[in-house]
Amino acid sequence: MKPRWYTMPFIWLVQFYRAAISPYTPASCRYSPTCSQYTLEALQKHGLFKGGWLGIKRIASCHPWGGKGYDPVP
Repeated sequence: MKPRWYTMPFIWLVQFYRAAISPYTPASCRYSPTCSQYTLEALQKHGLFKGGWLGIKRIASCHPWGGKGYDPVP
């Protein structure tokens, strides 16, 4: 599904993070796909509100006491 125009700035923000910031930080994501890839896919698939919520929940659970492993976008 093609993302709506109001979702695109958030997709660009995630892409900017992946290109400009992520390469200079240590790899620490406990999930596959990574949290940024998951958020990007969720925004593209579900739109700004549901996809954004899924991305926020995923990032919030990515800590040493959170989950890990394979977790695809629903």
